[in-house]
Amino acid sequence: MSTTEDRLAAKKRRHVAKTALDTVDDRFGSSSFLQSAMDKIFPDHWSFMVGEIAMYCFVILLLTGTYIALFYVPSGTDVVYHGNYVPLQGQHMSEAYQSVVNLSFNVRGGLVMRQVHHWAALVFLAAVAFHMCRIFFTGAFRKPREINWVIGMTLLIISILEGVTGYSLPDDLLSGTGLRVIFSIILSIPLIGTWLSFDLLGTQWPGDQLLNRLFVVHEFIFPLLIAGLLGAHLAIIWRQKHTDFPGPGKTEHNIRGSRLWPQYAIKGGAMMLLIFAVLGALGGLIQINPIWLYGAYNPYSVSAGAQPDWYAGWLDGAVRLWPHWEFRSWGHEIANPFFPGILVTGLLFTLAFSWPWIDKRMYNDYGPHNLLDRPRDKPGRTAVGAAALMFLAVLTFASATDLLGNDFHVPFERLIEILQYGVIVGPAVTAAITYKVCTALQRTDAHPITKPIGGIIVRHANGSYHTLGDVHHGDHAGNGHAGNGHSGTGNGANGRGANGHGGAGHGGDGHGANGHGADGHGGDGHGANGHGADGHGGDGHGGDGHGVLIEGKAAPVTGHDADHDSGDGAAGGGAAGSGDRLPDRDLGGKPLAPGEAD
Repeated sequence: MSTTEDRLAAKKRRHVAKTALDTVDDRFGSSSFLQSAMDKIFPDHWSFMVGEIAMYCFVILLLTGTYIALFYVPSGTDVVYHGNYVPLQGQHMSEAYQSVVNLSFNVRGGLVMRQVHHWAALVFLAAVAFHMCRIFFTGAFRKPREINWVIGMTLLIISILEGVTGYSLPDDLLSGTGLRVIFSIILSIPLIGTWLSFDLLGTQWPGDQLLNRLFVVHEFIFPLLIAGLLGAHLAIIWRQKHTDFPGPGKTEHNIRGSRLWPQYAIKGGAMMLLIFAVLGALGGLIQINPIWLYGAYNPYSVSAGAQPDWYAGWLDGAVRLWPHWEFRSWGHEIANPFFPGILVTGLLFTLAFSWPWIDKRMYNDYGPHNLLDRPRDKPGRTAVGAAALMFLAVLTFASATDLLGNDFHVPFERLIEILQYGVIVGPAVTAAITYKVCTALQRTDAHPITKPIGGIIVRHANGSYHTLGDVHHGDHAGNGHAGNGHSGTGNGANGRGANGHGGAGHGGDGHGANGHGADGHGGDGHGANGHGADGHGGDGHGGDGHGVLIEGKAAPVTGHDADHDSGDGAAGGGAAGSGDRLPDRDLGGKPLAPGEAD
């Protein structure tokens, strides 16, 4: 077709598209919503992107999980293996275990999909846990966001259960051992434990219905719950707006950052592609959960060195560390696994769910907040959070006592005893140290990244040097320098204010920098906008001083015109204002001839 015909066809297509969009907009008012949505502001702090990591990992989990489900057979039926993996040929196993082994060795890309799925689950839970820690330590759970905190904690628990059910589906020896521990914890619940375990299994352990039920829960129920909770979480954030860290121009009633389109969309898209790439590399290059090495699950076979994934390690460690206590009375028994598995876990999560209301009572703070706390601002809260993390860390280490004992040649019983003391002493010591560090940081207001390493070296007219930002105090016979907004006092010589608010020089000249005047006593020098005036024993009049000597050269300094002030004493002086450049001097303070400056 000709160029004219091409243009007419393109114009017609645009008209059809515009008509269709206008039709939709007339009925749903979508354009106004999209315009408002694209202008949504998101904070720029890096920690807010951790929640995005969890969301992108969830997308990968849905995609890879759907692919794996096409080949998985959730059946406990006993079969004999005759597949490609020679060491397992002729062995009895469940049909579920056989299907996962076949997926790993017979299906193109099946092993990569399995490993990407497993790595994505680990990163997803790590991102959710880190996100909840960030919310806790910065006080983002405070009014009006208490409900979102409850949603986040519920999401964390369901995500852990989703991981445990998926981890158990291959029916290998390692996951079957962990599932047996969970069954024992459920069975230990007083009065209802036996009934509840029978209802979950449909029969006695191990039964033949468990894998079917785990598959339904893992593939349908938990993913739908997670998706619903994520949607509710994002909807509440959208309605209430993001919190943000305090900073210049930030208040409780505004938010500063990047618009959703295009800045935040580009940043989020790049993060998503990076997560996809990293998880793909992990799944393709680093082996994880090689079930063909563990073998099929048998109720009478338990191997040493059996640890769950990290998100469930603390529960396994609690069961290992709990003393050999059991209670029997009135014909009933409270078995040992109940205390670490149900009681301790229940207390931890109850405390976590109720923390927004506990925090209100602790600090008598019932008002709404949109600006976050720094962890040092609330040392009590930060100490509690650090102690909880140490408590969970010790329990997680306890889940690997058999491996640690072998590696460090420590008897298993001695290691258990050490960790039993550590789970009590460790959190207490951590809380005390954290509280002390926070209060010290409050007093100094120090931060490791607020002051850059190095600085700008400035040479003065008398040949002396100093670094901008350094503050000198005391009665010295030399110069008193002020840096970056702080006054400095120098007795016996010149007091100069650099980038700040003036310096008091006693017995000599006082020079002001960047628009601020300086008092000189004994020989008044009055100037603004830099080194405006030299007053030697008399009146020094300053005008617009536009020259500051930096490393032997005149550099412009921004400031405002200064009033001509007169000093006390005999008439005399001389002005170096109105843009005049101070003479270059050598290190001894003597004037240099033209062309001799550095």
